[in-house]
Amino acid sequence: MSDQKEWPWPEWLDAVLAAPQHHQLIFENDRVRVLNTVIPAGDTVPVHTHRWPAVYYTIERSHFIRRDAEGRILFDSRNAPPMPGASFLESLPPHSVENVGDTPIRLISFEMKE
Repeated sequence: MSDQKEWPWPEWLDAVLAAPQHHQLIFENDRVRVLNTVIPAGDTVPVHTHRWPAVYYTIERSHFIRRDAEGRILFDSRNAPPMPGASFLESLPPHSVENVGDTPIRLISFEMKE
């Protein structure tokens, strides 16, 4: 897990700071941070990071494209098997997310600090 000294990206790229219109801090302490994420249909989340590994619980799904900081496609949900309601992802370097579906994306992430 990433600790403050090892994280190579600036603090201002943190999801809550870089994309506050999409990421809302629900709870935080020294062990966990919980975010509510909403991406309206057709919207693109600006480039941001997720410093800690997290469990993502999807409330409402839609197709999306995740791109790296240079705009290269990392993942396109339209070309992947259906995702489970909950999933685990390691820390995410700078990326953007575009909702290319017809409904909002709504999820809760449980970021695990150490």
